[in-house]
Amino acid sequence: MSPIPINTFTYKGIEVSMLRLDEAHTNLQGNKFYKLKYNLEAAKLSGFSSLLTFAGAFSNHLHAVATAGKLLGFNTIGIIRGEDDIHNPTLQYVRENGMQLKFISREQYRQFRDEQHLLVALTQEFGKYYFLPEGGTNHLAVKGCAEILADIHQDYTHIFCSVGTGGTLAGLISTPYITGKIIGIAALKSVEAIKKNIAELIDSNATTSWEICDEYHFGGFAKYHPELIQFINRFQSQYNIQLDPIYTCKMMFAIFDKIEKGKISSSHKILCIHTGGLQGWSGWHHRFPLK
Repeated sequence: MSPIPINTFTYKGIEVSMLRLDEAHTNLQGNKFYKLKYNLEAAKLSGFSSLLTFAGAFSNHLHAVATAGKLLGFNTIGIIRGEDDIHNPTLQYVRENGMQLKFISREQYRQFRDEQHLLVALTQEFGKYYFLPEGGTNHLAVKGCAEILADIHQDYTHIFCSVGTGGTLAGLISTPYITGKIIGIAALKSVEAIKKNIAELIDSNATTSWEICDEYHFGGFAKYHPELIQFINRFQSQYNIQLDPIYTCKMMFAIFDKIEKGKISSSHKILCIHTGGLQGWSGWHHRFPLK
């Protein structure tokens, strides 16, 4: 993998650096490369030929698993929350890349997600498989995400990252020798379960200071909000960087808002992480075609 570029720009006179994980890997964009890296290695070493995961119908994780399976020769199985939609571009993509899909109700989905013993029943239908949890977050994903900042040698005072399931943030917190504060910007409304998950996943020796900010969810996960879309368009026009509509847009909005409110000053050295997810635009336009 080639070195990850860092773009630096200013807002209201404050310098902000962005680690461009969206440009880190041609096929597995953003943080998904790091989340899957050691899981795929473990699957291969353990002799698994199939990967099974849970996801929503527009999931970046689902897209990444299908891509990785095609690249590395794994069969892939997606257990999808909700109903099929032949026009959904994410589902079209994963099918074209060989993923087998099973659609279950939202109630069943919660049961499978929360009661792990139910996963055994899926072996009767799909045979032996390597399990990847929703969002790809587990201890091996955290191990991979702990490498995101491995080549960062500057002493940033604040490192910002968007938060979904919490695996990427847990990896950043677990990175050795990081002196700055890690700040997660939540894409979801409810973050208590995510905080608990992160606390369980981080390296026991980690001493990095961290927090999750839940003030910028804009109504919840993947909700349409005109102000946020306007911000995305302005940001791309001014800095020539495309943000995804679910995660990084909220992170950048939060950073700019904190600068405007004086919570970030010129004495701070800021790094933010573009975690990719740009494939999500095709699903976004499918869901909101007239907006």
